[in-house]
Amino acid sequence: MDKNIGFIGCGNMGEAILGGLLASGQVQPANIWIYTPSPDKVAALSAKYGVNQAHSPQEVAQIADIVFGAVKPNIMLKVMSEINNSLNKETLVISVAAGITLDNLASILGHDRKIIRAMPNTPALVNAGMTSLTPNALVTQEDIANALNIFRSFGQAEVVDEYLIHPVVGVSGSSPAYVFMFIEAMADAAVLGGMPRAQAYKFAAQAVIGSAKMVLETGKHPGELKDMVCSPGGTTIEAVKVLEEKGFRAAVMDAMDKCMQKSIQLSKS
Repeated sequence: MDKNIGFIGCGNMGEAILGGLLASGQVQPANIWIYTPSPDKVAALSAKYGVNQAHSPQEVAQIADIVFGAVKPNIMLKVMSEINNSLNKETLVISVAAGITLDNLASILGHDRKIIRAMPNTPALVNAGMTSLTPNALVTQEDIANALNIFRSFGQAEVVDEYLIHPVVGVSGSSPAYVFMFIEAMADAAVLGGMPRAQAYKFAAQAVIGSAKMVLETGKHPGELKDMVCSPGGTTIEAVKVLEEKGFRAAVMDAMDKCMQKSIQLSKS
């Protein structure tokens, strides 16, 4: 990718993007500039990755063809207002701030700017992220392809219409928390059965990884894969019966519905 990339803010998510991008070989360190309010943090990132140090967000905006806004949502619009006059006309701005809409960004940057709203999730930190990308009408197909390549360097990414952003929050953004709870509960049960806790976590987590991989790679319906494990009169169907009796599916759906409703509420505030 023959582009200069800039990061304004580089916390956990920003560094996950940076690390994935460099590991993929799409962009060389010499073509990346980083700014954070902490000079020590900038120096540390530069030493670790070999990227350029920027002394202000405006410097990043002037140099970069693609600018990542990776600051906290509560200061994103303020930061965007500070760099607006420094951006080049064709610069692509990618925001990873949750809850900040394309209209919010355009109201600050101008409605003639190319903007993508991105929502990665925390597994991006271990190169297994899932990211939604929502471009505005001015973003070109080449820009979208470049953005997809960047986010796919540390997981999976898909283009999603903005009206679907609340389901994205429920099914991807917040869902690692539900999965962690499921892993913890399975491990607790294994400990109850006598397994050492560290080993129980490993068995439970690997079972989740493997099951998810089967869904993604076989193309089979999750119900079909479930049926493959449930032998007649066997152990698995006993567990499935209890989960059905306890309302497992309904509880997950209700929880995600609450999550989506909260996302809608926050977006209006």
